Amino acid sequence: MGTPAAQITDEQVSFYRENGFVKVENMLTGEELEQLREYLEEAMQEDSGRSVKTDKNGGAYFRVLNQKVNTWRDHGGMGKFSFHEKFAKAALDLTGSNEIRFFHDHGLWKMPGDSKPTPWHQDTPYWPVNEAERGMLSIWIALDDVNEQNGCMAFVPKSHKLGKLTGINFLEPQNIFDYVEGGQLDDQKPVVVPLKAGSCTFHNGLTFHYAHANVTDRPRRALAIIYMPDGITYNGNGHIVTEGSNLKKDQPFKGPLFPLLVKRHA
Repeated sequence: MGTPAAQITDEQVSFYRENGFVKVENMLTGEELEQLREYLEEAMQEDSGRSVKTDKNGGAYFRVLNQKVNTWRDHGGMGKFSFHEKFAKAALDLTGSNEIRFFHDHGLWKMPGDSKPTPWHQDTPYWPVNEAERGMLSIWIALDDVNEQNGCMAFVPKSHKLGKLTGINFLEPQNIFDYVEGGQLDDQKPVVVPLKAGSCTFHNGLTFHYAHANVTDRPRRALAIIYMPDGITYNGNGHIVTEGSNLKKDQPFKGPLFPLLVKRHA
C-alpha cells in the first residue's frame, strides 16, 4: 500500500513483553484509515459469502458485539489490511518469534443504544490451540476515536503470565478474577487505553481485557487481526475458522487459510 513498515521501538517491545499489551499511535495513515473504513463497512453489510457473522441475529449478544469473522474471505480490499506486512512485522518484533502466521480477522462493531460491556476475558481459551501454546496476539485497530464512553479497551498488566484460565460467557459472564489463585494480580490495576482513530493496541492472547459499553449514538468500529508465532499447533477442536482446512490434530497451523505473513531473516 506504499506505506513503510511501522517501526516498533525497543521501549514498546519491553513494555509488551512485561505487561502483555502495548499501545501504538498512528498505525494507519489518514488515507489507509479512510480506505479501511470503507472496506470494512462494505464487508460488515455483506450477508452472504464465506465470512461468519457472530452477532446472533441481533439478539442479546448483539448488545455486546456485532462481529464478523474472516472479512477477508468476502472482500478483497480487506485482505490488503488483514495480511498487511506492516502489522505482521510489528507482531514479529513484539513477540521476538521467527515468523508470524495469520489466524483470522474480526470486524468488531460495538453498537449504540442498549450496549453492554465486553466482560473481562482472555482470548486464547476460545481458540483451538493446544494447552501449552503461548504467544498468540491480536492487533486491535480503532476506526473511530475510542474512550470510556464508546467502548475503548482496558487491560490488566502482567495477567498474561498466569497462563490459560477459562472462556467467559459474554452474556452471563463469570468473574475471571475468581480463577486467579493466591492474589497474583492484587497489585495490578486495570489500565484503560483510549485511542485515536488509526491507532491500535497489541495484546497477548492470555492478557485479561475488557471493553466498555457504547453509550454514544454511533457504532464503535474496530478491526482485530489475530496472529500466530511459529509452531502453534491445532488441538483438533471445532472452530469456525478451521472448517474445511484439513488441519490434523497436534500439527502446526498451515495452509491457505493460515498464510505465513512475515519471517525473520538471518
